[in-house]
Amino acid sequence: MSSILTNNSAMVALQTLKSINSSLAKTQDMISTGKSVATAKDNSAIWAISKVMESDVSSFNAISDSLAVGESTVSVASTAAEQIVSVLEEMKALAVAGVSETADHAKIEADMLQKEEQIASIQAAAQFNGVNLLLTDVDGNGGSQLTVLSSLDRAGANTSANGNAPTISTIDVASVDFEANLDVPGRTNIADAATAQTALTEIEGYLQIAIEGAANLGASAKRIGDQNEFVGKLTDAMKTGIGALVDADMEEASARLQALQVQQQLATQSLSIANQAPQAILSLFR
Repeated sequence: MSSILTNNSAMVALQTLKSINSSLAKTQDMISTGKSVATAKDNSAIWAISKVMESDVSSFNAISDSLAVGESTVSVASTAAEQIVSVLEEMKALAVAGVSETADHAKIEADMLQKEEQIASIQAAAQFNGVNLLLTDVDGNGGSQLTVLSSLDRAGANTSANGNAPTISTIDVASVDFEANLDVPGRTNIADAATAQTALTEIEGYLQIAIEGAANLGASAKRIGDQNEFVGKLTDAMKTGIGALVDADMEEASARLQALQVQQQLATQSLSIANQAPQAILSLFR
């Protein structure tokens, strides 16, 4: 039956054209944004996962900055501690020379005083960003350690109901406290061979404390540096995972775009033909 009121062929052609236009618009969005899942309506589950992971990536970027500052702070203290070790070694050599009865003890003592001032100067200057791990009060506020953000740990599903919120991990670097432990100014003054021997014993003790402190700071700096390297690799891996979830396959999108453009042209022609069909009814009245 032919009808001028209801054109079933045109309705089918119109629905087909609408479907093609919708697919074409989605493909164009994929090409323009570079994402197959750009909004929640594209795929709510994948979009939610990607947003949680993106927030974690931002957090890890902040953690990486914290680790970089922490590594620099500890490295400055470690370098200063190593320099103090070198100065103490020089003081030890002076004390050994002073054990000789023929040594000029006055000049040795004068050199010792210069070395003491050098150690004090190194201790005071060994700060980075207001933190000095060689002093008793590392930050001027009574702190005894440097706390560095090291990781963001998340376990379980990412829902608010189960309480699986991410937790922050830290690396704590304690002060080596050369200010209290290295009482170099309190050593025995060298006036003769006997006092030089006593000073030698004292300086040897200071030297062992300084070596241990420098070693501890060096180990902490290495740990922080390794953690920062790991966080960088982890961040890259997370970005790759997010990309696998939401990024569009541009080769596939390009091929699909061309196919849909052809389908759109054919559907338009089909709709035009369907709309012309009722005109054939006029021939029945001629």
